[in-house]
Amino acid sequence: MEITTVIINFQTPDYLNTAVNSFCSEYPDIPVLIIDNGSRDNSKEMITRLQTKWPNVEAEFLDDNIYHGPAMNKAAIELVKTKYIFFLDSDTETLKGGFIEEMYSLLQENKVYAVGELNQVNERGFQTTDGNITILQTPYMLLDRELYSGFKPFIHHGQPTMFNYRDAWEKGYELRSFPVSKYIYHKWRGTAERFGYGLGLKGKLDFVLNKLGL
Repeated sequence: MEITTVIINFQTPDYLNTAVNSFCSEYPDIPVLIIDNGSRDNSKEMITRLQTKWPNVEAEFLDDNIYHGPAMNKAAIELVKTKYIFFLDSDTETLKGGFIEEMYSLLQENKVYAVGELNQVNERGFQTTDGNITILQTPYMLLDRELYSGFKPFIHHGQPTMFNYRDAWEKGYELRSFPVSKYIYHKWRGTAERFGYGLGLKGKLDFVLNKLGL
């Protein structure tokens, strides 16, 4: 399987320690790339310890925080060379193996671009039962990196994958459902709870307008 696992870290070395150790315990032969998003804490020391423990772990240290979506885009466009990328959030814990193999198998089907847990969002990126945009939950998703560059990039947004996945769908590619949460626990808003999304006034305006149904 030509897969690289990518984990974005921003000043949550405690979460990162759990995410890497639990994943590598199940998949020690899959390369893991940690992208540190300009952390100013002791994340580098934690990453160094993880690299010492796990030979499959590499790291890229960014000078500044470019945020989650742009960091994922950088991984897909510049840093990863394997055909597939498994994006894994830093605030996760892998509970058991077996999911990579199943997701990889689904990705081999014709016109399937990415595999993970499906979600529906509206035009502002907020989850809703009648949303017209289908995305995958960002904490754990496997996608075809070679197809990625043909679609709109991941961006700095509350739903950084939204425009990429909509573009892929409009061009005839599928997102395939797989119950990853049965295998991986996700804390939800782990990093965002500590540091926010960094969306500024636009993020607050989108939140208010969504509440108003606009």
